[in-house]
Amino acid sequence: MELLQIQHFGKILRLEASMAGWQQLYWGDQLVSQITASESAQGNTTHHFQLFQQQSIEASDSPQSDIIADKVAIDCKLDVYVIWQPFLVSYSLFVDDKLIEEKTRNAKDIEQQTPVKITEEPKKLSLLGLGSLALKLFKSAKIIKVVLAGASIAAYSWFFSFQFALALIACLVFHEYGHIRAMKYFGMKTKGIYLIPFIGGLAVTDQKINTRWQDVVISIMGPTFGLIMSIGCLIVYWLTDSTFFAGLATFNALLNLFNLLPILPLDGGHILKSITFSMNSLVGLLACVVTALVGVLVSYQLGLALLGFLLLIGSVEIVLEWRTRFNSHLLPLDRYGQVFSSVWYFLTVGALVAIIFYFAKSGDQLLSLPLIILGS
Repeated sequence: MELLQIQHFGKILRLEASMAGWQQLYWGDQLVSQITASESAQGNTTHHFQLFQQQSIEASDSPQSDIIADKVAIDCKLDVYVIWQPFLVSYSLFVDDKLIEEKTRNAKDIEQQTPVKITEEPKKLSLLGLGSLALKLFKSAKIIKVVLAGASIAAYSWFFSFQFALALIACLVFHEYGHIRAMKYFGMKTKGIYLIPFIGGLAVTDQKINTRWQDVVISIMGPTFGLIMSIGCLIVYWLTDSTFFAGLATFNALLNLFNLLPILPLDGGHILKSITFSMNSLVGLLACVVTALVGVLVSYQLGLALLGFLLLIGSVEIVLEWRTRFNSHLLPLDRYGQVFSSVWYFLTVGALVAIIFYFAKSGDQLLSLPLIILGS
């Protein structure tokens, strides 16, 4: 992950590191110093490096003298102190033994930074590249939002009713709006909400997260907003005794509870991944694989093709997470963050289940359907 960004002699001095202990110091695109994983996982480290800058020198005192460009070596030193949990990094930058800059950074600073993008050599055309291009075109085309929203309403109206379709769209939009609000809280630019027929919704941003805490908050805020909507519908039901709001409250609770299943790429899977990979990469892998296998078993027994499709996408995400575990740019959760995220998750799940049980006791067959689904 990227710990430091310092303007230094016209370029960015960038320090990347991981909990495995390795550190790499770049000046622009040039690697100027590195420390291997076997040397130090945290604590004090020192990077000694030289930078070369051109300096113009007159060859003689005559008016016709030539200007000669000569390279001058500049001795630099970066002292870094890193503590991973709770995260803290302090640094001192010296040029020719003179202190130039000295600062301290915490997790908030990491959340707000924009990682430097390194220009890579153009690669040959591939299916992955075509897929990436298609995704960018998909996100940039605003008309797609309207088309997908219309297609979603038409599809749900065909299978159910127009009123139910509008209610379901409202639930999806409110859920995705929770993700959008979380993204904006962290200063991320958003592309809006896309509704995908029979899949759900998608809150889109072009920016990447920097910490596991951001992943947890962005993931759980969707179901949290869904819970708020169910509670609001419950209150309206108490005031009006309207079966419509009762049904909206309980089915919305079921929708958000499904999203909290600890299976990638669902919201619950991202929360599980962030918590467990913050503990240990092996614990994270085991947790994600076990829940994926349980999901495969459930989707096979119940014939849930959609869940199977989601599990296929989630399996790719698990593999990528494991392969990049030593080079992850995400700052892990500390012990407090792991506990707080777990409590937030289980309280949200418990509240959604409570709403489903509450309406199931009414004796109405339709309102009892979500509980029957859970019981299956």
